[in-house]
Amino acid sequence: MPSLAQRAVSEGLGTAFLLAAVVGSGIMAAKLAGGNNAIALLCNTLPTGAILVVLILIFGPLSGAHFNPAVTLAFALRGGLPWSIAALYIVVQVLGGVAGVWVAHLMFELPVWQFSTSARIGSGQWLAEAVATFGLLLTIFGCIARKPEATAYAVGLYITSAYWFTSSTSFANPAVTIARSLSDSFAGIAPAGVAAFIIAQLAGMLAAVVLGPWLWRKDI
Repeated sequence: MPSLAQRAVSEGLGTAFLLAAVVGSGIMAAKLAGGNNAIALLCNTLPTGAILVVLILIFGPLSGAHFNPAVTLAFALRGGLPWSIAALYIVVQVLGGVAGVWVAHLMFELPVWQFSTSARIGSGQWLAEAVATFGLLLTIFGCIARKPEATAYAVGLYITSAYWFTSSTSFANPAVTIARSLSDSFAGIAPAGVAAFIIAQLAGMLAAVVLGPWLWRKDI
């Protein structure tokens, strides 16, 4: 059994790499796409889905590879994670996410301290975040119940898809949302939109926690 320190570091590092990939690929995409937002979004999507597969494969055996406070809260609510450890996970996820954004800025020689000016508001985007998070948690619960070895690939593919079928481009993660508000780049979200996104994400998570035991009642 990995130590608590190993688990915490895994969650922090994993979330940092995730945000470095999200923000870094967004910066690179904006530089190379020549103003074509569809190409830029595609270039942002593929690295995000790919890095998730890698991170879950390498850190899953250590911490469970949550990298997401919504996932951590879901497991705590299901009784699969003590609340004290869940609280630690959430803290290191947020800190790791911010660190990942700052590293991305440094790699592209941008100011480290920024606030996004990209407004992401409106009922459609809030619904999109609830749907995106709901689907992400169902993906995780379903894989755990029937095909745990496929979880990394299923999560990566789900997020890759949800980037395109949701109007919000599927943040589905409170730590990601907070961290992305600190980057005035292609992947950013203005701080004024963060609270509503997180509320929607938690609503989607709660819906999945309620539905999961009914769908996979023998296994969850």
